[in-house]
Amino acid sequence: MASRRDMKHAVVTGFQRRVGNPILGRLPIQTLLETTGRKSGQPRITPIGGRRTGDSFWFVSEFGTRSQYIRNIQADNRVRLRLHGHWHTGTAHLLPDDDPVARLRSLPRANSAAVRAVGTDLMTVRIDLD
Repeated sequence: MASRRDMKHAVVTGFQRRVGNPILGRLPIQTLLETTGRKSGQPRITPIGGRRTGDSFWFVSEFGTRSQYIRNIQADNRVRLRLHGHWHTGTAHLLPDDDPVARLRSLPRANSAAVRAVGTDLMTVRIDLD
């Protein structure tokens, strides 16, 4: 029998894939993360929320290593990030030792609340922009 955590993950990711991501990905103001598919080698785009600080962009993944884009980063950490309508290249760093709850307090409030509400395996990610 699936655990409550597994059920939550399945429901949230199913909604994100079928409804949320297709809508958010079309919004010109939405921040987008482009990774390279670890199996396909094709670009994979995921809407994310976070904040740029200097030459870095910080965000928290809801499902940590259970997220497909996190697995893609583990295979190839070169990414692209669309911020304010402009694409930037960068290198993503997974930070499992960072406190993701504390990190969310420094990021945009609405997105942070959503991540806390649906997330089960929070993980901080920093992208160093080129």
